[in-house]
Amino acid sequence: MLAIETHGNNAVRLTLLALVTAMLAGCGSGTSDPPELARYAHDWPAPGQSLNGARAVRGGPLTPKTVGWLAVRWRFRIPAQPRESGVLTATPLVAGDTVFVQDMLSNVYALDRETGAPRWSHRFGAGTPGPNGLALGYGRVFGSTDSVAFALNARTGRLVWQQRLVSRIETFVDIAPVVANGLVYTATVGYTPGSRGALYALDAHTGAVRWRFDTILGPWRFPAEAGGGGAWYPAAVDGDGRVYFGTANPTPWGGSPTHPNGGAFPGPALYTDSLLVLDGADGRLLWHYQVTPHDIRDHDFEVTPILARAGGKDAVLGAGKGGRVIAWDRSTHRPLWETSVGIHRNDAGPLPRRPVSVCPGLLGGVETPMAYAAGRLFVPVVDLCSRGSATGYQDITTVDPTAGRGELVALDAASGRRLWRRLLPQPVFGCATVAGGVVFTATFDGRVYAFDAADGATLWTARARAGINSCPAAAGDLLLVGAGSPYPGLKRPVYELVAYGLR
Repeated sequence: MLAIETHGNNAVRLTLLALVTAMLAGCGSGTSDPPELARYAHDWPAPGQSLNGARAVRGGPLTPKTVGWLAVRWRFRIPAQPRESGVLTATPLVAGDTVFVQDMLSNVYALDRETGAPRWSHRFGAGTPGPNGLALGYGRVFGSTDSVAFALNARTGRLVWQQRLVSRIETFVDIAPVVANGLVYTATVGYTPGSRGALYALDAHTGAVRWRFDTILGPWRFPAEAGGGGAWYPAAVDGDGRVYFGTANPTPWGGSPTHPNGGAFPGPALYTDSLLVLDGADGRLLWHYQVTPHDIRDHDFEVTPILARAGGKDAVLGAGKGGRVIAWDRSTHRPLWETSVGIHRNDAGPLPRRPVSVCPGLLGGVETPMAYAAGRLFVPVVDLCSRGSATGYQDITTVDPTAGRGELVALDAASGRRLWRRLLPQPVFGCATVAGGVVFTATFDGRVYAFDAADGATLWTARARAGINSCPAAAGDLLLVGAGSPYPGLKRPVYELVAYGLR
C-alpha cells in the first residue's frame, strides 16, 4: 500500500488479577485463538490469512492449471473520494458466505460472498493514510479509524466497543489488528515532532487496554524535531502467544540544517526499524533486532513478519523499505541469512549535503507484505528512488509512483537464495498472496498477475478499472482485489472491490 508510514519501551504490564480477568473475559475464549481461524481456515479470516502471517491458502480449486479461467464474478463500488493513498488499501477478509472490507474513511462493509450484494455497513467517516484493515474473532469484526480501535458485531455491524488510542504523542492508527488469545493486537504510529508510536493489546471483549509498549526507548534528545516509531502492518503470533511486530522509522528523513544526518535523534534510535518480539499476555520485550540503527532514509522494517519452518528451524522472516529480507532462528534469535532485493544506491552511511538519488526511496523497497508457502518466500519489491540529503528529503507528495518499476522475487526460505524474479512495469503495491501453487500480486497501474510459484511463469493477468494499492485475498475459487487508487493512465477510474472467480 502506498501508505504514508511512520513511527515510537516500557510496557504497561498486566497485574495478575488483570491477566486472569483478560483470560476469562476474552469473549469466552480463555487463552485459545478465535474459533473463526479454524472454522474458516480455507478462507481468508485474518489480514495475513492466519496468525503466522504467511498470506497463503492451502489447497483449493485455484491451481496453476485452473487459474487461467478466472473472470470477474462481481464488483462492489466503494462510495468514497480518494485520499492520499486512494479509496481502498486494506486486505479484504472472507469467512463462510461473507466478505468484509474497510475503505479509507474507515467504513466497514459486509458483502455476500457469491454476489457482492451489501449485507450491512458501518460508517465511521474517519480518513486514514492506510493501509488499515480488519480482523475477525469471537463473532466480531475488529478494526480502527484514525484515532480509535473498535469492535463490531460480525452479523449486524452494530458497534460493540471502541477505545481511543491516539494522544498528543501518538499521531494516528493505520494498522489492521490481529486477534488471538482473547486480545486484539494493534498499534499507533508517530509522524510529527515529539511523537512516539506504540504497540497495544486490547481486551477483545471490552476494548480495555491490557498493555502498551512504547517503541521509542527513552526520551527524544530533540523532541521539537524528532519523532517516529510504531507499526503499520499487522503482527504475527506464534503458538506460545509471542507477538512479532516490525516497526517504523524515525524522522526527520535525512536531517535538518540544524541537525544534519539524523542529528535530532543521535544514537541507534531504538526501537525503530526493528523486529520486536513481545510476550503477548503482558507486553514484556523478549528479544529484538534493530535492522537499521539510526535510520536517516525512511527504511522502515515494517511488513508483517512471517513465522515458518525454514531449513529445519523455526524461523521468523521479515523485510522492509530498506530492501533487505532477513531470517532469524526463533530459538537462538540469531540471523540465519540476509538477502537484498531491488535497486540499491546511496543507501548506507551519512548522506552528503547536496541532494542525491537514494534507492530504495520514500516509497521503495519492500513496501507491502510478503507471502510464504512450501519453503518459498515471495517478496514484492518497488524499485523507486527519491532525492535526499543530509538536511532533508524531497516532499513525499512529490514522489511520482509511476516513475518506478516492480519486481516479484522468490527466495528459498532456508538459505535466502534467489529462485526466480519477475520484473514488472509498475510498482508492486499489492503484496504477495499464495493459493494452491499460484502466487498473485498487483501493480499500481491496476494490473493483477498470477505466477507459477515453482518457476515464476505467467499464468494469468487482468486489468482493473483503477490503480491497485491493496493486497489480494484468496478463498475457494475467488480472488478478491481492491482497485482503489487513482492512476494517471486511467482517465475515469472506478474504485471498487473486484471478485474474480473460476468460470
